[in-house]
Amino acid sequence: MEREYVEMEYVNAFWVGGLICALVQILMEKTKMMPGRIMVLLVVTGACISFLGWFEPFQEFAGAGASVPLLGFGNILMKGVKEAVDQQGFLGLFSGGFKAGAVGTCAALVFGYLASLVFGPKMKR
Repeated sequence: MEREYVEMEYVNAFWVGGLICALVQILMEKTKMMPGRIMVLLVVTGACISFLGWFEPFQEFAGAGASVPLLGFGNILMKGVKEAVDQQGFLGLFSGGFKAGAVGTCAALVFGYLASLVFGPKMKR
């Protein structure tokens, strides 16, 4: 019984993550939205879903299919803001997201830099 549950977690993560990616691809193909704006849209959507209290059940169902896309980053930012507001009051609005998202952002910068050292990127002409 346990194995079937684990297999369904993989299936749910795959189809939910794939659906999110497919919707983003449709936005890129059918609208004139730039990729940066679509990324911001995903982060803001994740933050709004988190604010409404829907992200935790969604993540429980979809697993990595919900947390790996940029929706998960929006959730992390909103969690940080909620915690900081509870601890610091109004000033937590400005510091909570930075503290919660700092580790992931720093890791992305460091690993991106290391990858650029290994693979030697070329400038576009």
